[in-house]
Amino acid sequence: MDSKLYIAPVQGHTDAAWRHFHQKRYGGDNRYYTPFIRLERGEFRKHDLKDFISPLNENHDLVPQVIFRNMDELIPLLEGLVEKGAKEIDLNTGCPFPLQTSKGRGAAFVGNVEEYSRLPEILSRFPDIVFSLKMRLGFADPEEWKKIMPVLNSLRLDHVALHPRVAKDQYKGELRLDQFEAFIKESENPVVYNGELKNPNDFVEIKERFPEIAGIMSGRGVLARPSLLAEVTSGKEMSREERVEEMLSFHNDLFDHYTEGLTGGEHQVLSKIKPFWEYAEEEIGRKAWKAISKASNMAKYQSALAMIGM
Repeated sequence: MDSKLYIAPVQGHTDAAWRHFHQKRYGGDNRYYTPFIRLERGEFRKHDLKDFISPLNENHDLVPQVIFRNMDELIPLLEGLVEKGAKEIDLNTGCPFPLQTSKGRGAAFVGNVEEYSRLPEILSRFPDIVFSLKMRLGFADPEEWKKIMPVLNSLRLDHVALHPRVAKDQYKGELRLDQFEAFIKESENPVVYNGELKNPNDFVEIKERFPEIAGIMSGRGVLARPSLLAEVTSGKEMSREERVEEMLSFHNDLFDHYTEGLTGGEHQVLSKIKPFWEYAEEEIGRKAWKAISKASNMAKYQSALAMIGM
């Protein structure tokens, strides 16, 4: 596939270690993003910055992503990341989770036309930074994006990654591909498709339907099937056995890293590694997936892993 491939961040999953070992295992010219970086009590959260400056990032193409409710939050985020060496920054105006949208961040920001209209002036203060933007169609109205399109078109963005749902849909319901098509026609920036990509054929179908898109982004799809982008790039779909074998190798690299680096004992290691399988029920089978999710100690976790592929 000739389209650029992007790996969307997922909070609690795609940290520096996950990205590092994913790239090491599967390779490819993919672009990764940090889980969104935000302010807490007016300051950067320490673990957000630690993730962005981690030496584990040296083997992959990484862009920090920020989430904000207004320009008063955005400005210090941009200034702080520039100080830490960022050359590109992604603006998250697409997160659908109520914990963020209830505060006016993520997909709720699309409805704040007054603040949205301040973006061009604020971004112009950082002429050396390449910006991109991730968004949904709106918070509740699938045509809400039309209100802020003039602002988007006044920005020179590397791309706009659009998930064709509204925030209230979360990750359920039909994709509003008619709205995605309308968005492409009105956008003066390159558009990247994001949403419900589970196998290589899904990528082919989206590219065939929207040949003008600048790229394709997947987050939960890659968590469920880590080999997904490698399969898309090679044009060769792996068998389930091959995929699971590679996934276990990826897991083992990550598991060893956490075991060696964490000092809080097996429960801390389990809390870090168990989310690896959260989206993989279909890939590894319900029996193993359920046993992993219930594992309360390392012995039970290892027994659950042994069920994979049975």
